[in-house]
Amino acid sequence: MFDDKSILITGGTGSFGKNYVRTLLESFKPRRLIVYSRDELKQYEMQQSYNAPCMRYFIGDVRDRERLVQAMRRVDYVIHAAALKQVPAAEYNPMECIKTNVHGAENVIHAALANDVEKVIALSTDKAANPINLYGATKLASDKLFVAANNMAGGHRTQFAVVRYGNVVGSRGSVVPYFRKLIAEGASALPITDERMTRFWITLQQGVDFVLKNFGRMHGGEIFVPKIPSVRIADLAAAMAPALPTRVIGIRPGEKLHEIMCPRDDSHLTLEFVDHFVLRPTITFTSRNNDFTTNFAGEQGTPVPQGFEYNSGTNPHFLSTAEIVEINRLAEA
Repeated sequence: MFDDKSILITGGTGSFGKNYVRTLLESFKPRRLIVYSRDELKQYEMQQSYNAPCMRYFIGDVRDRERLVQAMRRVDYVIHAAALKQVPAAEYNPMECIKTNVHGAENVIHAALANDVEKVIALSTDKAANPINLYGATKLASDKLFVAANNMAGGHRTQFAVVRYGNVVGSRGSVVPYFRKLIAEGASALPITDERMTRFWITLQQGVDFVLKNFGRMHGGEIFVPKIPSVRIADLAAAMAPALPTRVIGIRPGEKLHEIMCPRDDSHLTLEFVDHFVLRPTITFTSRNNDFTTNFAGEQGTPVPQGFEYNSGTNPHFLSTAEIVEINRLAEA
């Protein structure tokens, strides 16, 4: 579905954007593939590896509505990956996080409608479910904006959906490269926040593939959640450095012991499919299909039991240390 199409990725020089671009170039023949981001150095470095004739590199910030409108001219599909994502940084710089994650989302929606873009998928996070930190709260607000945008579309063809998933193995600023750095520097112990802590675990390629599939599945208004395994942070440390002890440093501001992707309070809205869940919108669309039990790929979903919660601590699928080692190896390749 991406052959001869124009695709724009906000935050396209990030870990997800690079893998998304690589996958599109390997599997499809897009007419234009636009990387939209604010860092000229990262764009220059990315151009050394991704310089196909269809590639375009646009300097711009999602805070800049006019620039987004210009960048989305004749674009068919948009992936919104730009965000401020570091939890402690958001706590100390709340207005900057709000400007990018909330106002930036509003600007992406405006630009997509102004250009009659066909489909938009926004990337979210498990921290947006029952948020306790500012980053999660801004992403929840962003999710709500993208879902409601399907009502704002009016006579436009534009459809908006959200993809929510957990920690991405090896992504920039995450725990795996941090542990690797400490191990390489000869650390005497690995710091962990709490031995009970768990997280949902997904590779970059799995995240990219999930987003690609959902362009073909979406009606508009869904929050897509993949079924993925959990890891115990203590097991991650043991898998990466079995000879090193761990040192408990305590939970940082804004952190949870366990993450949630489908909250219990939304169980009446949640549908289970073979390899994913869908959270239906809390609002009724006036000009869209409100039946999400069958997606556009023909897959059938069924309502989950009342009180169901998809929680990293009670997830039926936990990775063993051997599986963690293998996934980390594949993520590094």
